[in-house]
Amino acid sequence: MRLLIVGTLEGYITAAGKIAMQRGAKVSHTDSIEGALNALRAAAGADLVMIDVKLDIATFIESLKAERITIPVVACGIGTDAAAAVKAIRAGAKEYIPLPPDAELIAAVLEAVAEESHAIVCQDPAMLATLRLADQVAPSDASVLITGESGTGKELMARYIHRKSRRSDAPFVAVNCAAIPENLLESELFGHEKGAFTGAVARRLGRFEEANGGTLLLDELSEMHPRLQAKLLRAIQEKEIDRIGSSQPVKVNVRLVATSNRNLENEVRAGNFREDLYFRLNVFSVAIPSLRERPADIPLIADHFLKKYAQANGLGEKRLSDDALLMLRAHHWRGNVRELENTMHRAVLLSKSETVGPDAIMLTSQLLAPEGSAQASIPTNSPVANPFAGPGGTVPQAPRGYGQPAPGYPTSYAPPQGHAAGAAAYGNAGAASGAPAVQGLVGRTVAEVERDLIIGTLSHCLGNRTHAANILGISIRTLRNKLKQYSEEGVPVPPPGTEERAAY
Repeated sequence: MRLLIVGTLEGYITAAGKIAMQRGAKVSHTDSIEGALNALRAAAGADLVMIDVKLDIATFIESLKAERITIPVVACGIGTDAAAAVKAIRAGAKEYIPLPPDAELIAAVLEAVAEESHAIVCQDPAMLATLRLADQVAPSDASVLITGESGTGKELMARYIHRKSRRSDAPFVAVNCAAIPENLLESELFGHEKGAFTGAVARRLGRFEEANGGTLLLDELSEMHPRLQAKLLRAIQEKEIDRIGSSQPVKVNVRLVATSNRNLENEVRAGNFREDLYFRLNVFSVAIPSLRERPADIPLIADHFLKKYAQANGLGEKRLSDDALLMLRAHHWRGNVRELENTMHRAVLLSKSETVGPDAIMLTSQLLAPEGSAQASIPTNSPVANPFAGPGGTVPQAPRGYGQPAPGYPTSYAPPQGHAAGAAAYGNAGAASGAPAVQGLVGRTVAEVERDLIIGTLSHCLGNRTHAANILGISIRTLRNKLKQYSEEGVPVPPPGTEERAAY
């Protein structure tokens, strides 16, 4: 990882830098905030910033946000100054490290904040075959298209390919094409000159130049606008890019890895994706199987996340009971590994003993399981079919102002005003007849059901748009468009979660 240290720190800078380098970090240093911003705008960049608490951390973090530079910031200072530490955390720092530096503390922070470990946990033959395919293509410089459902670990596979490649010592740079607005994505990829547009306060190198010599991941490429696809195609063909506001092309040497949870051939037929770009990127294709297609991995991955979150929350080691494992095996896993991770995180927090039983397993996306699947065919009186029943499965109440859940609703959300009767009929019909839950949806439009599901999932996620989109299996852009539509129609929409409010 690349560490940037900002400030003088009264001579302790040398010791902190040496410790970080011994832990495998590449360390650079600057005395001022302006020097740090210039370094982060350049191709060298950094993965983590350690800044002297005496500097104006709030202004530094605001400048990072204004220039859309996303990087974790850790404050450090002489001694254990509680007031300075609190001020730094409130300004946006992830952590505070007292100096003189402690080797183990710095190592722990580097590992926790940067998350250098990206191991793929698997034992199912389907996933092992996929890894063997990735091993074959990794040493080459061929472009790779990674496909798979949302939550299967496409970025993890991209990092795996980078680690196995000849470029493993060079930068790995990821860009989420769905999370960045179209008018900003061009600048993010190709960079800009000072004054090229409003807000371009200084020259900034784009992700292509930052990844020069290494690997550039274009995550959710199918969300990119066709106009920008043309510029990307030229960059791939000519191996050069044009910064916004510059007349001088810049040569780049980048290996491209792209991911998509959509069928790009269908997108090409629909006119949403350029055919020539598709063939340029799809030199080699790696399809990641969904979690339900690799059932042997469920116990292994569940155990991995149990250990991870038990340790993160300072709890003792936990293990799954046979009944809990049966529930996990029977679930449809529409959200794939990401959904399983969230389920295990909740289980760690809900479980009151070393053994995680069915009462601590809160399964989601029940209504999204296709009819005829194992999840849809489970008897209604089974704890698997009703995971929210019982003390361990209680879901937090929806935020105030969104009413109370209608009887029979399988999740914690309340429907928009005016739809309580339909929701009650849905619950009562299912309970009275014992028919599959879908029977209770008869008489309602698809748009109404979709709206209730989206609003409910968002309430369940306490307003966090990213988590809700992952559970629903849609892009964050699609979710935002839906929520905007509902707001215009007068439907109450939960406010963004605490971590996302700054972006709205």
